Amino acid sequence: MTPPAPGAADRPDILCIGSVLWDVIGRAPAQMRLGSDVPGRISRLPGGVAMNIAMTLARFGLRPAVLTAIGRDAEGDALVAACAALGVATAFAYRSDDLPTDRYMAIEGANGLIAAIADAHSLEAAGDKILAPLADGRLGTEAAPWAGPVALDGNLTVALLDRIAASHLFAAADLRVAPASPGKAERLMPFLRHARATLYVNLEEAGQLCRSRFDTSRAAAEALVARGAARVLVTDGAHDATDARAGAAPLTHPAREVQVVRVTGAGDAFMAAHVVAEMRGDAPIDALARAQEAAAAHVAGETGS
Repeated sequence: MTPPAPGAADRPDILCIGSVLWDVIGRAPAQMRLGSDVPGRISRLPGGVAMNIAMTLARFGLRPAVLTAIGRDAEGDALVAACAALGVATAFAYRSDDLPTDRYMAIEGANGLIAAIADAHSLEAAGDKILAPLADGRLGTEAAPWAGPVALDGNLTVALLDRIAASHLFAAADLRVAPASPGKAERLMPFLRHARATLYVNLEEAGQLCRSRFDTSRAAAEALVARGAARVLVTDGAHDATDARAGAAPLTHPAREVQVVRVTGAGDAFMAAHVVAEMRGDAPIDALARAQEAAAAHVAGETGS
């Protein structure tokens, strides 16, 4: 039996579709290279692109819900409890008896991300099962699709991203799309010419999508719009970020200079803060400034992990 649709009080403000997993992050204050063996700290926290975005949205007072795959194992139960404590709803998540809860492991030094491994096989194996609430009436149907914002991450399979790009289930949604990493940026090709999609990418990911290299966020954003993107936001680490859309002059805003404490999740903080600012009616340049500030605060360790 399909669970009943949520009442107005329980309806999410935004859906975050993609990876929700355990982040295992090792951080050291020293510069690191291949073979480095240094003292540091190791933490385990809820993570994944969709979760990182959802956590930031919750800190801004919104009610996000995640559409994802979480195992019915001890790690999955602990992850669901951690999500609830952070204000992120998992009621619509696909809970599998057969698939383990996904994990991500990264090593960070004073010189940035050294290496990372994403074990998101369960999310990929679950496929379109994670979209069931959008079709069965809990969050929408094909005849009455979800009409709110959606944050979509590129950890989904190419086949599922292709389906989402063409699906009537997303015909009324405000799609905000981010790749999981530069290596997965090309998965977003179906959204490059999507009329309702806003792409959030960094300079390297923009280069992957355009099969080129760029020196500035502005040049990358303009190139993506020229290739058919309705709207893009391109970040360039400690440098500036650019918001560009078809038919309008690009907007560029500098980043605040900070001491790097952590790297993982900075792009997700940027995207979440930008979405919140626009949902609250901020002007585009103000929303861009708020997003840059949120990313800087995250990198500096000024916000919660």
